[in-house]
Amino acid sequence: MRVLKTTLHSNVSSPFLAEAIACLQAVKLGISLGLRSVTIRGDSKTVIKKCQSAERDKSIIGAIISDIKSYSLLFHEVSFQFIQKSENYQAHIITKEALANEDERYLVRNESIYNEGVTEEEWSRNSD
Repeated sequence: MRVLKTTLHSNVSSPFLAEAIACLQAVKLGISLGLRSVTIRGDSKTVIKKCQSAERDKSIIGAIISDIKSYSLLFHEVSFQFIQKSENYQAHIITKEALANEDERYLVRNESIYNEGVTEEEWSRNSD
């Protein structure tokens, strides 16, 4: 299953902070869907490395990273994977559309292989 979720946040001071919040939201979504095993993929190498690290993070996003690690304990298995921005373009397209339309949603695909050419219409829409 592949899931993309858009959530609007105001007063986010940097893209770095936005990436950390997105990672936290992904973990929370996995929990709310009742998943036991998740792979969180993101194109912020710094955020992914911080989530993978056993050390306490002291950066500006340290509290968010701490929350990510705490919530991650609720899964049987969790992994954080860095992907290139070019591999994550579907998420960026949907994010831009959500910002333009000022809406929140999550999209689900029930297949094990991610098809990068899939349009948003081919995803099933779910409202929160």
